[in-house]
Amino acid sequence: MAELHFRNIMPLSPKELQQHHFGNEEVMSVTDFQRLFHINRLEDLVSKINFPLPPHRKTVFDFIFLTEGTSSRSKDLHRFTFGRNTFFFLPALQISTHEYMSPDATGFFCHFDAELFNALFPKTPFYEDFPFWHFSGHPLVTVNEDLRGTVLHILNRLLTEYEKAPVPNRAVLMAYLFTLFTELKTIQPPGTTASQHSALRITGKYKNLLSRHIYQLHKVTDYACLMAITADHLNKCVKTTLGKTAQELMADMIILEAKVLLKQTPLSVSEIAFKFSETNPSDFTRFFKAKTGMTPKEYRREAAV
Repeated sequence: MAELHFRNIMPLSPKELQQHHFGNEEVMSVTDFQRLFHINRLEDLVSKINFPLPPHRKTVFDFIFLTEGTSSRSKDLHRFTFGRNTFFFLPALQISTHEYMSPDATGFFCHFDAELFNALFPKTPFYEDFPFWHFSGHPLVTVNEDLRGTVLHILNRLLTEYEKAPVPNRAVLMAYLFTLFTELKTIQPPGTTASQHSALRITGKYKNLLSRHIYQLHKVTDYACLMAITADHLNKCVKTTLGKTAQELMADMIILEAKVLLKQTPLSVSEIAFKFSETNPSDFTRFFKAKTGMTPKEYRREAAV
């Protein structure tokens, strides 16, 4: 998993996620067990979620499986729109912004703590064997109609077990999750062929390096050096792929991280500014407003509403 450069940022717990997703409305019953595992049908809650959700980190791993409808969600600087028969996987501690889910969306949402797998993987993290759980992994997995039945059977069994009183069987939940991930591991993720294109590959690597080192490295040349290419070549690849410069993409990552810091920490604007630059904090305020249309303090107040 990526270096924990954000170890001082308190990610959202499952209980805090309820307020993040639904505001002050008590939509789900948050129990002690839900910290470890939770699953629900999307159609039961999608109309109550306050989209778009602002950038955030959480303590748990989560995935969405759409049986119908569409959704748009980000993983750091990568944005994905996906639809029927498609999973979206998000590792714990990775920034996500959930922009949209269509009103007709059906399927499942599930989150779980890595602790659930500790007994089975006491030395090696469970996610190492599954590329879609990696920080730099492609988060989308689309299943064909033949596998759809198997996937739905597993998800429905997870839901049935979860709803058992008084406490679900942890071993059963772990076994079904592991079976699901093993089934999906064999599927070729979409976009693999296209990503072999040089400009796409280099841009993707640059995005992943930004997510890992944005607090330590603040120059495009630093990242080009890590990739053993020139800054000009890096800039050309990013420009070809995204229509923006490598510096502009770095600015996007800084804004994303700053939004999480403003929402999830008590750090002052000055303290946040110095995490990304040694310049005057007022310069950071101007930079943030130019990118978002509001000052950091205004964003913090709005995010708290």
